[in-house]
Amino acid sequence: MSPLWSARVFLSRFMIDESTLIALDLGERRIGLAVSGPGGMALPAGHIVRSKLAQDVQQVIASAQERQAQGIIVGIPYMLQGETGDSAKLARGFIRALRRALGDDGSLAIYEMDERFTSVEAEGLLRESGVQPSRDRASVDETAAVLILQRFLTSLGS
Repeated sequence: MSPLWSARVFLSRFMIDESTLIALDLGERRIGLAVSGPGGMALPAGHIVRSKLAQDVQQVIASAQERQAQGIIVGIPYMLQGETGDSAKLARGFIRALRRALGDDGSLAIYEMDERFTSVEAEGLLRESGVQPSRDRASVDETAAVLILQRFLTSLGS
C-alpha cells in the first residue's frame, strides 16, 4: 500500500469532521510546527526547541494531542535528485522514535512528505513580508512546516 493511497484513505475517513493534521519541519536546533485549519488551510503553529530525541518526540506528541490531531506529517529532506542523504536518514530515525513512543494504539497516523526547498521558499516568503530570516530562524522553521503541510494537502487532491 503506497503512503499516498493510505493518506487518501485516512482523509476520506476523517475529513468529514475536519480532522486536524500537524506538520513538522525537523531542524537541527528547532522543529517548526504547522497545523491544518478549516477548509484545508495550513497555519503556523510555533516551534519546539530541540534537546534530546526522546524529549523532542514527547513534545511533538504533546503538541499533537493538545491540538487533537489525527495525523502528523514529517518533512523528509531528500537531496536534489531525490536521494536519501544524512538529513533524510535522521528524519526517518525521528519517525521511528515517534512510532515507538506512540505504540500500537493507532490514534495518530504518521506520514512522510518531501520537503526539498521548503526552507529556501520560506525564507523568500518571509523576506517578501518584511521579515529578515537571518534574524528570525524560528519563523523560517514554522513557515517551512506550513509549506510541508500545504504540499501534503495538495498531493491528496491530485
